[in-house]
Amino acid sequence: MKTNFNLHNLIRENIKSLKPYSSARDEYKDVAINDMIFLDANENPFENGVNRYPDPQQITVKKALAKIKNVNEKNILLGNGSDEVLDLLFRAFCEPNKDNIITLPPTYGMYSVLASLNAIEDRKVLLSEDFQPQIPQILAAVDENSKILFLCSPNNPSGNSFSEEAIETLLKNFQGLVVIDEAYIDFSKQESWLQKLNKYPNLVITQTLSKAYGMAGIRLGICYASEEIIRILNNIKPPYNINELTQQKALERLQDREGVTQEIETILSERNQLAIALKGISFIGKIYESDANFILIKVDDATKRYNELIAKGIVIRNRTTQPLCENTLRLTVGTKEENEKLISALQQLVNN
Repeated sequence: MKTNFNLHNLIRENIKSLKPYSSARDEYKDVAINDMIFLDANENPFENGVNRYPDPQQITVKKALAKIKNVNEKNILLGNGSDEVLDLLFRAFCEPNKDNIITLPPTYGMYSVLASLNAIEDRKVLLSEDFQPQIPQILAAVDENSKILFLCSPNNPSGNSFSEEAIETLLKNFQGLVVIDEAYIDFSKQESWLQKLNKYPNLVITQTLSKAYGMAGIRLGICYASEEIIRILNNIKPPYNINELTQQKALERLQDREGVTQEIETILSERNQLAIALKGISFIGKIYESDANFILIKVDDATKRYNELIAKGIVIRNRTTQPLCENTLRLTVGTKEENEKLISALQQLVNN
């Protein structure tokens, strides 16, 4: 049965009455800035490229993103990494020691960490054996205090995308926010949910420049949502959360569409070649299909194989402690040379 979504009912009472901090740069945002003298923010007046505070709304970066993603700038919020975006969602919509979120393990671990930090109950509903959302179990876990449902698609660590039908069912039947974490969407065969923002008022999408755009070092996370949700998050975000150097590097990378596309194509090609090569390793029992820039594999003894690869100077991720992931390893797709060294090391382990 379809539920009626009411965003006002989700907002914490203290957030509803919060008067956001107005920075010096916010106050003159509608004024032409050419040849202006800035004596308002107690900055060092000697120009060095970063002596002034950065644009608190990152307008130029948002314009570039809006054009690439075919969304309105008013539907975008930028964060100091996706973790800040996720934390803002907790702080705006989840009442400590009262509300709860729904997560679907195995999944990205920061959802639970942020829930603990914000004193929010994390109700875990395991994915199915083929790593898909179990709709009846999810809806059964929901109560009037369930504020956010996190869907990581493509999922980390399994690498698969969730079915469109399952996500639509949850969007229609969950009264809280449905956050789709699309950190790996650029590697997926499935399309992003961005173009359905206007259809589902409870839909929130997070993306990042850390994966396909190769900008993990600048820490830039992206949130796409309705104008009202973005407005609420803007009211509580730190005034200068995205520094000037990050904005400059992000804009530079966003303008290199050809370079980004070529790197994505190379990673996808290498992913396919890596999957083929892994089939020849006898102690690998299963290679999971991937829509991301990594591959999950099941081996005979994950901890043993992890340590053996460490001894050979190759660092991967041991996921054996995660639900449904016993004896699994997560392999990030590297360069052609790195992938060849990984396969060579695995073959040596077979022969030893």
